[in-house]
Amino acid sequence: MTSFSDRDHTGLALLRAAARVGRAPSEADFVELEFWRERVEAGALEALSPSRAWPEIAECLMARAPARSMQLLRDCGALRRLLPEVEALFGVPQIAEGDVNADLGELLMNALSEAALCGAPLPVRFALMVMNVGKSDSPREHLPVHYGHIERGRPRIEAICARFEAPEDCLDLALLALAEGERVHRVSRVRAGPVAAMLERLGAFDERSLFDALMTVCACDFRAYQGRAGQAYPKAAILAAALDACRQVAEPAGAEATALRAKAIANAFASERWSESMD
Repeated sequence: MTSFSDRDHTGLALLRAAARVGRAPSEADFVELEFWRERVEAGALEALSPSRAWPEIAECLMARAPARSMQLLRDCGALRRLLPEVEALFGVPQIAEGDVNADLGELLMNALSEAALCGAPLPVRFALMVMNVGKSDSPREHLPVHYGHIERGRPRIEAICARFEAPEDCLDLALLALAEGERVHRVSRVRAGPVAAMLERLGAFDERSLFDALMTVCACDFRAYQGRAGQAYPKAAILAAALDACRQVAEPAGAEATALRAKAIANAFASERWSESMD
């Protein structure tokens, strides 16, 4: 009879195998896949604590081809047990350009591939994995639109991070991507006021690391859609131009800061609409 500790070791071995596949030049073969599927069905993950699993999941995300690691975990049934919130995204439609909707699970895989291509750090890859978990159970009558997914997604992301004892920077960036990612995708040169407010809200004038990480998340998410792989992210150029315009303003402070920055952006963008709401 398999002992508790034996099964714990087997669960770790499975995750390490997934990370190894992500580093390899090709996907797992049928024999290996069947081996791990049998182990999962036999309870290989039942004794594995999430905190012990986290370093191996992080290795999978940081692999050269994280989508291959994720695919192995999906195919053998491990993802459904470890991250059911993520597994639930596969098969859920997401609005896209043209007549064909995208699949949220496939977008996740594509985004992870883009993150690997640009050498993105762990918080970026984690955010891409979890930022859409609030969309898995959107009302069917609204699909492929996902009303209320931010409200549903926040407690799920927090629960995932608590369960795995994920680093705080992973939680912070995932929640920021959830709350602001779609707004970044909608940013426009004719809306200078909301752009100024967004830059302040994202800390672009203070600690830039979180803002820069969010730009990477949004760029990888943009490139995940069909026909966009490897393309430049146009919204990043808009925000970079806005930041350059704001640098011409002499250290604004207090209540006037946003207005001064908005006017500077409006001048740079030749925009009159600098006082409108972003929402």
